[in-house]
Amino acid sequence: MARKRKNRTHLKGATQRETTTAKVPRTFIIKHGHVGSSIGQLVRDMRKVMEPNTASRLKERNRNKLKDYITMGPALQVTHLLAFRLTPIAPSLRIVRLSDGPTLTFRVERYSLMKDVLNTSRKAKSIGMEYLTPPLLVLASFPQPGPDTPPQLPLVMKAFQSIFPPLSPHTISLSSARRVVLISYNAERGTVDFRHYLIRVKAHGVSRRVRKVLESAASSTKPILNLGKEKDVADFLLRARGDPGPDGGYESASSAESAVEDGDMVSLAGDYVGRNNKKGQKRAVKLEEVGPRMELRLVKITEGIPGKEGNVIFHEFVKKSKKEVADQKAVIAEKERLRKQRREEQERNVARKKKTKGGKADAESGDEASTNGDDEADEEDFDAGEWDEEEEISEGEESGDEENLSENESSEDEKPPAKKARFRGGAKR
Repeated sequence: MARKRKNRTHLKGATQRETTTAKVPRTFIIKHGHVGSSIGQLVRDMRKVMEPNTASRLKERNRNKLKDYITMGPALQVTHLLAFRLTPIAPSLRIVRLSDGPTLTFRVERYSLMKDVLNTSRKAKSIGMEYLTPPLLVLASFPQPGPDTPPQLPLVMKAFQSIFPPLSPHTISLSSARRVVLISYNAERGTVDFRHYLIRVKAHGVSRRVRKVLESAASSTKPILNLGKEKDVADFLLRARGDPGPDGGYESASSAESAVEDGDMVSLAGDYVGRNNKKGQKRAVKLEEVGPRMELRLVKITEGIPGKEGNVIFHEFVKKSKKEVADQKAVIAEKERLRKQRREEQERNVARKKKTKGGKADAESGDEASTNGDDEADEEDFDAGEWDEEEEISEGEESGDEENLSENESSEDEKPPAKKARFRGGAKR
């Protein structure tokens, strides 16, 4: 029986996956220094937000420096580094664009962890399948670029846009839009608010009581709705707002009304996650916050990366005159010139060492060739003076040779006997 040939489909999928994810930004989210348990949990929550394009199981050690992540990031195709640090005033967040910068430094004015937001919500949120796809980025309340717009705000917008994957409405799958990250600018306080939401799709035009009946009948996990105290199902469905229930209690005003308003209704452009969410049907879209929350204040924007900082583009608390800015640029230019000069000098030294090493190798090969030539000449001379067995020997020469042999034998006999070697321990051999 002929053996079935295996198609290498896994290789094709791997190459296609590499080409599609080549332009996707990847992040390292770390804590720098001793930050405490709350900031450590905030780091883990931010990794949850940035999934799946982040190192969610990254292990930091006390001996790891910020330079280690900056050096190894580009080799692992990491494009951004988010470092949380605890300062004497407040926690800070640095967003570093690898490997050329710029670096944005924020002060974390206030923050709430993911568990705090979930504890305040009325319903428990399912956390699982929503994090298999990246979130959608929404920028709100940022002013349009203009002469009156602060120059640092466009840089902040571009920095947050570069962290998340680009959104293409023509190619995106509707079922992959499961989460939203909202970045809004508060002009009164001069801060940037960070929010994280889950996208929920619900039936439109159905009251909450009707939805409870339908969900309990269709779901196998939820308990069946108990209507034992009602005289008729119509009493439960058609009860007017504010009327007492069968047990004498009152329901909230929202329970009798429609679950959503008409402004939240959309027609699905494709099949979405959930029961009966088919293409073309009218559904209401709701956002449920899951955290974390952060209120960020921009402190500084610098060119370059930590350790190789360049010019300070913006600073919230330090204002410099034009002369001081020009002097700072001159100092940075001088440092860059010296760095470039040292680099060129190192390259020249490396080239010179390679050249001298190659010259030595050529000289050694020439010496070996000359020694081989001398050995061949000696062999030819030896062959030319080789003994001929048929050559006649005269008596004088023969007698002379015999005398030499006798002298050698006598000299050997006159030599004293060799001493035996002695070893430590008294043993003789």
